[in-house]
This record gives sequence, structure tokens and C-alpha cells, in this order.
Amino acid sequence: MGRGIALIALLVISVIASGCIGSSNASHGEETLIIFHAGSLSVPFKQLEDEFAKYAEENLGVKVKFQDEADGSVKTVRKVTDLGKKADVVAVADYTLIPQLMVPNYTDFYVLFATNEIVIAFTEKSRYADEINPDNWYEILARPGVTFGFSDPNQDPCGYRSLMVMKLADYYYGKPIFEALVEKNTNIHYNGSLIVAPKEIRVKNDKVVIRPKETDLTGLVESGSLDYFFIYKSVAEQHGLKYIELPREINLKDFKMADYYGKVSIYIGSTGKVIKAKPIVYGVTVPKNAPHRELAMEFLRFLLSEKGRDVFKANHQDFIWPPIAFGNVPEEIKDEVKVEG
Repeated sequence: MGRGIALIALLVISVIASGCIGSSNASHGEETLIIFHAGSLSVPFKQLEDEFAKYAEENLGVKVKFQDEADGSVKTVRKVTDLGKKADVVAVADYTLIPQLMVPNYTDFYVLFATNEIVIAFTEKSRYADEINPDNWYEILARPGVTFGFSDPNQDPCGYRSLMVMKLADYYYGKPIFEALVEKNTNIHYNGSLIVAPKEIRVKNDKVVIRPKETDLTGLVESGSLDYFFIYKSVAEQHGLKYIELPREINLKDFKMADYYGKVSIYIGSTGKVIKAKPIVYGVTVPKNAPHRELAMEFLRFLLSEKGRDVFKANHQDFIWPPIAFGNVPEEIKDEVKVEG
């Protein structure tokens, strides 16, 4: 009997002890937010996360750490939809990937929050750097010995947008620019109605360099091993690169040119989807199975607030104000957005 009582007492003590240990951990309030985002968001998101960590500790009593995964936006979304990975926040450089690939199974809302434009970036080391301009860039890129790059259209919107820019250039300049720069050097081609980016892209020579995401090319240009690359203006600014701005008819920035951009579409081999060229707009969502949904919503509120707008402005990227939300918009962010659907 005595042994039984002693055993019960021991169990009670162990339960109390484990409860104390659990509450001790909880009092620290440490959480790790998992953020999947486009490579072009790396710089502003790093600053945003640092500022949110201070805010969360001071106002929410939570110590926040971040597990960031920066990739091309197609790959970012497919981590959730195809690989079953869990993320608290998913932010992409092409908002249409969310309704196209994530709604309704993986999320039921998304927010449009930032814009950008495609430029051609380079350094003083680049061949003919003193000659290139918005009127002759395609001639410079086609010259013998000149190398240029863009990201993989199967993984990254900057990649398929770069191809759209070169096809739109055909119409704007009235010359076969896409054929000279893309078809001559890769197995990406125009089939008479749309650009086709095969699932397995092959480069035919050393003139063109393709990498998984646009920021993978930055170091190559900075080192002088690559002359030029198609990149977002914000990234070029953040890295202090030289760049030329392209005409509004082809740079995918101007919302008034949406119909003109829409003349070009691309088939993406990795997803089997066709994407029509349109002004560049970034999107963000919190997946249905986010591991830390409540804190993820706090981070999303922070991103969509004036604080987020200020961070993006400081990093040379235009912010949509107010951000525009679609779908079953959570109550937590409704006062930070304009709800459209």
C-alpha cells in the first residue's frame, strides 16, 4: 500500500514538474516563422523581419525567429502544393500564381502589395557598358563575345517576364529580337501564338546563362563573368548596379499598357500553365495549414501597414497603397487592405 502511495506521489510530482517546464518554455514565447518568398524580396523582407522581431517582443511578448527560404516564385508555390511543405507566409513576385496554383486547396485569400519593372543591369566591367542604351540594348546583347542572363522561367517569374520583354520588343522595335537573343541560344521558342518554355531548358552555347532565380545572377555580373542580365529594378538598385530602363511598352511596369502587354503569353513547362504578360504585381498569403497562423497574421498586418510601405520605399520598390485583397480575407488584416473580392 505504501509503495502504491509513493508511486502515485511520484507520478503527481513528475506531472507537476513537466507542467512547470512546459510553462517555463512558453513564458519565453519563442516562435519561428517560416517564410517562403521570391528571391527579389530578400532585401526588404530581411529588414522587415528585423523590425517585426523588435515589434513582436515589445508588443506581443514573443521572441520571433525566421526561417527564410528564397526561391523563384513558381518553385516557392510548388513547395507547398507539390512537396507538401508547410509555411507561415508565402510571398511571390507574380500574384497570379496564388489563385492559379494555391486557391482553393492551400489558401483562400491573397493580397497584392508591391510592383516592379524589368531592367537590364550591368557594371562598368560589362562589354560595351559605355554604349548600351534603351534604343540599342538588343544589338549590344547580340554582339559576339557579349554574354547575358535571365532566370529559369520554369521556377521564377523574373525569368518568364524577361522572355516576355524580349518578345514584346519584337513588336515595339519591329525587329526579330526574340529570335536573335532567345531562339538562337536556347530551346525556348515562339510557336506562332505563345512562347514555349520547355520543362527541360537547354542552352545551346555560352552566350546565355540561366539560373534558378534572378538574384543568382547578381554575383556573376558583379564579378565580371557575365556582362548583362534581366532583373527587377529594385534588385539592381539594392545592389548598386548600373542599369538601363526599358520603354514602358515592354518593361511590364505601366498599368495603362496592360492590354499591350497582353499580346504576349508563355507556356510554362513545369506547371503546364499559360501565363499572359501583365504589369508586375507581387502577392502574399498565409496558407491554410500555416504552423503559426496567429503570429503569421501579425506579420502580414505588419507587412501591409505603413511600416511595410516605408521598408519597401527605403529599398527602392514601389508599394501598392492601400494593398488590395481578394478572396476570404481574414478579419485580422481587413483594416490594412482594400477588399476587392
